[in-house]
Amino acid sequence: MIVALIIACEVGFWVLLAAGLGLRYLAKMPRLGAAVLLCEPLMELILLVVTTIDLKNGAEPDWKHGLAALYIGYTVAFGHYTVKWLDGHAAHRLAGGPKPAGAGYGKARAVHEWKLWARTVLGAAVALVLLQAAIWYVGDAGDISSLRAWQAGALRVAGIHALVAVAYTVWPSKAPAGAEEDRRSPVRSR
Repeated sequence: MIVALIIACEVGFWVLLAAGLGLRYLAKMPRLGAAVLLCEPLMELILLVVTTIDLKNGAEPDWKHGLAALYIGYTVAFGHYTVKWLDGHAAHRLAGGPKPAGAGYGKARAVHEWKLWARTVLGAAVALVLLQAAIWYVGDAGDISSLRAWQAGALRVAGIHALVAVAYTVWPSKAPAGAEEDRRSPVRSR
């Protein structure tokens, strides 16, 4: 049941996102679109409550509960960022807004990667806290090894993402010819 709920939350995230952006830009109903977008965190709350109830009803903690914690952590850290990023692109494509600035090159790209890494650390921290709460909740009554494994996995993801940020810092990317001109103005010149 938990896996089906995680899949439903992921599908629901994208459905609500598409509906919210469609209402904002295609139907010209920005308030209703914003209200739909604000419903997104409710799905994660439902997932958290159902996961807790599942453990309370005696379910053996396993990989599904760990995946739910990581999913919630990811959504807390990257959900708003993803919505904002897609909103900027929808405004550009559907409403004639300015082209959103990209991650850039060189130092700007390295800074961008470190900011993304900070989000990854936040997501990992949320997942670690939820997993630790589940471990304490289950106590000695059940096998918590899978929850501990998910904690280690969250730390590994944060470490790997740190290596990506270090790579962009040590070996900065170079802008292709003409990219600097495009970067300075929010709308490409024709």
